[in-house]
Amino acid sequence: MNILDMPNASEARIRYLDADYQVLVPGTFVRCAVTGKPIPLDELKYWNVARQEAYIDAEASLKRELEIRGEDRTA
Repeated sequence: MNILDMPNASEARIRYLDADYQVLVPGTFVRCAVTGKPIPLDELKYWNVARQEAYIDAEASLKRELEIRGEDRTA
């Protein structure tokens, strides 16, 4: 069974730090700031400290960075 399919799955609140994060409200996942997809905490690898955002993968992180800089080239 996928951790997100479990009946007690809940969204965590996280404070993103350099190379680590602090759990403020316990849960099993966070949401990607770009896609809205859930990211299990044990799979969380990409985030931005300044924006306090999580990303599902490097592509989503790059997409957000380009959006912020006004250089979104996916359109």
